[in-house]
Amino acid sequence: MKAGRVVPARGLLAAALLVSSLCLARPACADVTVGVAVPRSGPYVAVGEQVLRGVEAAAREANAMGGLDGQPVVLDVQDDACDSNSATAVANHFIRSNVRLVVGHVCSNASIAASDLYAANGIVMITAASVAAKLTDRGLPTIFRVCGRDDDQARLSAAVLAERFRDRKIALLQDQGAPARLLAAATKDNLNRIGVNEALFLSFQPSEKDDEALADRLKAAGIEVVYYGGDAAEMGRLVKIAADRGYRPQWFGTSAIATPDFAKVAGSASNGVLMTFYLDPSRQPAAAGVVRAFKAQGIDPTGSTIYGYAALQALVAAGNFAHSTEPRPITQALHTERFDLVLGTVGFDSKGDVTAQGYVLYVWKDGSFTPAGK
Repeated sequence: MKAGRVVPARGLLAAALLVSSLCLARPACADVTVGVAVPRSGPYVAVGEQVLRGVEAAAREANAMGGLDGQPVVLDVQDDACDSNSATAVANHFIRSNVRLVVGHVCSNASIAASDLYAANGIVMITAASVAAKLTDRGLPTIFRVCGRDDDQARLSAAVLAERFRDRKIALLQDQGAPARLLAAATKDNLNRIGVNEALFLSFQPSEKDDEALADRLKAAGIEVVYYGGDAAEMGRLVKIAADRGYRPQWFGTSAIATPDFAKVAGSASNGVLMTFYLDPSRQPAAAGVVRAFKAQGIDPTGSTIYGYAALQALVAAGNFAHSTEPRPITQALHTERFDLVLGTVGFDSKGDVTAQGYVLYVWKDGSFTPAGK
């Protein structure tokens, strides 16, 4: 990435007010439609709701400040269910509708499936939650993310397991979902490379009956630490079932459980569960105003909410800098400039990965998560 200048928030506001006045002086200004692809059905609905909540708030704020290059931002929200085929259908819908800017998708398999279509049609896609390294490693020029990468998450997970639990019996779990399988494999690879071998590496089919059998098997094997990259509902259920059966190992989850739904399902058994997740911007000075606005509405902007906000905010910032709603200049601006966003002052490298700080270790307590101490 080139060392582009920082576009300050104040400069963006001034630019937005200028284009807004120009728009008001014309008989009419066209809307600019931003596609939003999130799961509104399936196991990752909670994350999809967080991202959508953030995108909607960023769109309202952008429109209050003059829109994107003077044009009001409207959202075309589509459900991809975190499914590759559905994501492809959503991408084709955006192409047919001449949508040129997209925030999405949440799950990496969905983003990867849709991204080839976006890139081939010159559409800018920026994801708030897809972490697979493959998404950006292919070097598609119009594909970006504001979140971290799963290879970074797996390296941190392995490092934590090795540093804290080297002498404990560790189990690595995976279900049939792509996110859990990829993270389990990457964490195993990194852990083994460090010189630590897991006691068990298991694949299972999530269900209440299978969860009970799995908990009993882990307990019988004397497993003391359990790593699992499943979604919030499934991990919450597994943690609760194990606790109800008198089995309380050290559970270790991933960014997939960074939602209050995890604690709602697991109940008090969620206390002490470790989790890797991106730097929580809701705790950072750059997001303070946005966080206050959410809380004034009774919304706790945890999990991926602020990342959804940042994804839309980045598109608007790049468009206002480039004085364009077209993908090519917006892509150029994202690749070369740095912007003051709710994530702080960030840019994007040549692959489309954000330059913000990566993953952090958190611990759950009393229904929420906070950074874990040493």
